[in-house]
Amino acid sequence: MIAPQLAQALEDWLAQGRARRGYSGKTVEAYRADVAGFLTFLAAHNGGAEGVAGVGRLTVSDLRAFMAHERTRGTSARSLARRLSAVRGFCGWLGEREGFDVTAALSAQGPRGKARLPRPLAPQAARDVIDAVEAEPSEPWVAARDAAVVTLLYGLGLRISEALGLTGALAELPAVLRITGKGGKERLVPVLPAARAAVADYTRLCPHAITKDGPLFLGLRGGPLNPRLVQRAMERARMRLGLPATATPHALRHSFATHLLASGGDLRAIQELLGHASLSTTQGYTAVEAGHLLEVYEKAHPRA
Repeated sequence: MIAPQLAQALEDWLAQGRARRGYSGKTVEAYRADVAGFLTFLAAHNGGAEGVAGVGRLTVSDLRAFMAHERTRGTSARSLARRLSAVRGFCGWLGEREGFDVTAALSAQGPRGKARLPRPLAPQAARDVIDAVEAEPSEPWVAARDAAVVTLLYGLGLRISEALGLTGALAELPAVLRITGKGGKERLVPVLPAARAAVADYTRLCPHAITKDGPLFLGLRGGPLNPRLVQRAMERARMRLGLPATATPHALRHSFATHLLASGGDLRAIQELLGHASLSTTQGYTAVEAGHLLEVYEKAHPRA
């Protein structure tokens, strides 16, 4: 049970994050669940619901007890690290607002999960996936629609939510797209001729009216396209091609970045194209490319 005073403080923190940092609805819900879970644990750990003063008395032992509790529930190191980040953010904000210092308590080290590197497809495999999706034995306009979506993922490096968030006003793709990504961060993405042609094929075949204010990509009944349908098209394509389960729609975005890097693309430019807030996120792709370079080195170097 969370004390009403703390519950209101949590909502105030989330509202501030939404207003100042542009938290998305999903981010707000994740942070709410993470911090509420911690506050519920803290109340039980201390023998009853406490208000703001309870957070002011937070200790390193309390944080460690929470981490141990989460691990016994099967929470992964990666998920626990995310929850601790939310807890630190909230408690630090509350301490600053209320005038108490919880820095020492929040210094407790969380688990370090193994870095998960992107798993891109090979350039030919990425092209084969798009061809396989387009060759689906379904309605021609549906196959063209799915091919247009995956072309945007690979050709422009879009997230699936960004591709499906495009409106009918962009039925004729411009030379440069303005994309609003996570956290409301905007970026400009050049549009390849292949992407423009794929979208044009889809709009020409689509039997439903595509309105300027409505979604560009439509489902069978004319409503917004469910992302799960694109995922299923990818699943069928990878099964036909014998690709691993990691060949997902998001892997096409990873492939976009990795293939640009392999062709000599600048890491800062790729960061901008992907809409990453931090260069460290983009740097994950350098590890993938380093692995590829090492493989080439071992095969080609005369002393390898």
